[in-house]
Amino acid sequence: MVVLVGLDTTGTGKSRPAEQRSDLSSIKKWWRTLGGDGFAVLPPPTRSRYTQSDGHEDAAEMFAARSLSTSTSFAYWHWQSHAAFDRSGGLTGELYVHWGGDHATVAAGLGDGPNGYRVIDNGPQGAFGLDKVTEKDADGLPDPEDTAGVRQFLARLGTPRSRTARAVEHAPLTAAEERWLHDRLRDPAELSGAAGFVTALESRQALTPEETSRLLPSWREEYAGRLTEWPAWAALLDALLRHDHEEVWDTVAVLGPPASDSLGAAPSPRALDVLRGWSLAGHRTAIRAWLHVHRAVHEPDPVRSAGVLAADLTAHDAPDASLNSLFAALGAAITRDWRAARPAADHDAAQAFAALTAVRLATDDDLPRPLRVAAARRADDQVAHVREQAAQHPGGTEAEVLAAADRYEAARDDLLAGTGPDLTGYEGGLGDLYHRYRTLTPADVQWLRDRVADPSTGVQGIAFCLELLLAHGEAGEAELEALLPRWKKELTKQYRTTYTEWRHPLVTLTCLAQDLGHPAAEAMLAWWAKPKPLWKTPVRLLTHLGAPDEAKAAELWDFVVSGEDDNGQLMTWVLLRARLDGTHPLLVAERLIGQRGVREYVLHRALIGVADPAQPLWHYAVDPRSHSWLRRAQEVADDPRLTDAARAIGLKTAREHYAFRYPDQVSPPLTDEQLAAAHAWAEARADRTAAD
Repeated sequence: MVVLVGLDTTGTGKSRPAEQRSDLSSIKKWWRTLGGDGFAVLPPPTRSRYTQSDGHEDAAEMFAARSLSTSTSFAYWHWQSHAAFDRSGGLTGELYVHWGGDHATVAAGLGDGPNGYRVIDNGPQGAFGLDKVTEKDADGLPDPEDTAGVRQFLARLGTPRSRTARAVEHAPLTAAEERWLHDRLRDPAELSGAAGFVTALESRQALTPEETSRLLPSWREEYAGRLTEWPAWAALLDALLRHDHEEVWDTVAVLGPPASDSLGAAPSPRALDVLRGWSLAGHRTAIRAWLHVHRAVHEPDPVRSAGVLAADLTAHDAPDASLNSLFAALGAAITRDWRAARPAADHDAAQAFAALTAVRLATDDDLPRPLRVAAARRADDQVAHVREQAAQHPGGTEAEVLAAADRYEAARDDLLAGTGPDLTGYEGGLGDLYHRYRTLTPADVQWLRDRVADPSTGVQGIAFCLELLLAHGEAGEAELEALLPRWKKELTKQYRTTYTEWRHPLVTLTCLAQDLGHPAAEAMLAWWAKPKPLWKTPVRLLTHLGAPDEAKAAELWDFVVSGEDDNGQLMTWVLLRARLDGTHPLLVAERLIGQRGVREYVLHRALIGVADPAQPLWHYAVDPRSHSWLRRAQEVADDPRLTDAARAIGLKTAREHYAFRYPDQVSPPLTDEQLAAAHAWAEARADRTAAD
């Protein structure tokens, strides 16, 4: 067994024997020996290298500084990966090493790893791992005192051997493994340390009634008021329900809706009552389990069961978001049943069936209208795929599939009139449909305005809707007045928009107030000028886009060339300068190509992002999965007003889009027609040279 202790804190500055080095110092020493033969490594990270995009940008800067070929393969880890080390430099988990270039070259360059560690090759689509070498006994079990060995053992037990439509299956434990795990729980000295053992056992339904009875009071006492912070809480709750423990329902009441999945896995009339109460109270996380348990207790047919639940929600004035969640649960249930009856069906077939299911449900008269509307929204991105696959569709004959698509298209406009996406769900889902709002219909404008005026719309929804209205010139005093009562209490909260196409809603609202010359602008700007809260500092200058002037332009420019981390400041300057000069922002951006102090990767992002000033894209990087970014890149590549250098940036950006590299990762998925059009576009420009 390899034993490595923490960093020396004596302050003597003396070198220590190898066996006393921290993991971090040992790995750094090995790291410094790597490189050569078309392979390079970046220095260990600081907080400025937070993502993989940052790593690739650092690599480009290093290549330029060292005069290395841009085809050099490279490896690095970023600050998020660095969390694998504790404060003493101890390795507490597998260190993920990211890379670029040729996978085989990187694998050869990393080799086996430093002495006492091993490099784990996860293939061309994954990061490499670096972890300690640990010892095991004849049964393959670690020494209980070897934290790294125990962690690796539990990680192996936690990896499912298969996933099916209905369950995740883990490999059975050997007698020695099960005995070893039970031994760890005989008298747990620290509950947090027992979490991995609890999860490993209960994933195989092997926790005993005695163990659950012993763990429950410790859990309640040690994690009082924060029960879900214990990593194994769900596994223990599953065991309590499985053993029908006398105190399980008291525990469920304390946990609340986070216990929904466990109740869904243990259907009963009592579980049904609890889940119904949570669902009617607006806890959407309970709805999927509510449908599952209702089917188990009352009505197996998923459509009829969902109809009953929808009527219950509607009678209690549930919001659209709850009905959307119910539809998502219904679609998932139908697809899961279909897959369970066809265990040989692959993922693509299941996706195709799920798409057809949404198309069919939109016109299913057995469903109440709110669920048909939710189905129509889901089907809107799917019906073209359904038509393309009709002849080979796994959900029916070609004639049946085409008839379902016809029925949907005949009903679509009526169902979707005056509706919009779920503003409370995963923000990436909103980003996926951003391209639909490049132009706004009168119905879109009214829906967006209604959402901004609705007091129940949350921060994310306000950010999305207000950005679209303002960018398209449709935001006015009504929107400002609707949000003024909320801005100090709600909109001054942190809301990270680094990975979205829209800005923080208070940035957008401040810009609107300035453009309108509203008295509230002064109060908002005074708030932005205060030093706290700290979250606003990186985005404060984005408010300069409102009522632009030369002083604001100068302050923005000073920031742009300072080298500070860009959070949209360059794009703001480009859009601001375009407004002041009365010109298209693309013409402003292209003048910056090659200018000292302007980082290339930031400028390239801004150039593509401002291609349509009526809907700029504020994402922190070019999103290679996005329809919006592909279309803008193509437009820049083809814009006759631009220089060859600017058009080459657009062409290179478009060619690197996942439509050409990993088309299955584009979201929403491209149709065959869209994919063919993209390839035809690229082939027609094959003789043009992309910028380096």
